[in-house]
Amino acid sequence: MASITSLLLAAALTVPLLSPNAATAAFPDRVVIAAADTIAKVEGEIRKVDPGNRKLTIRHGELKAYDMPAMTMVFQVKDPAMIEMVKAGDKVVFRAEKINGAFTVTDIEVVK
Repeated sequence: MASITSLLLAAALTVPLLSPNAATAAFPDRVVIAAADTIAKVEGEIRKVDPGNRKLTIRHGELKAYDMPAMTMVFQVKDPAMIEMVKAGDKVVFRAEKINGAFTVTDIEVVK
């Protein structure tokens, strides 16, 4: 007869992994945030810098962690110093997370 540990392990392995959007749909009463290290960095181009509102408009590639296609959109920045690192036209690689309902750049670097 199988041990309880074996049964629990088998059950855990059969549960599908959910993307943040799928997990939110499956568990609407909970806020689901992907761990930062699981969110891939995305290439983009800075279209506008709005220091007064701590926002960047970025034309970006697909944000796979959020099932979001490539587009141009406005992001908040987690650290105001990020605003000073970039200018319109810069090619960047960045990571964005959904924080308090807003897509927020949490890591960014200019590509030379």
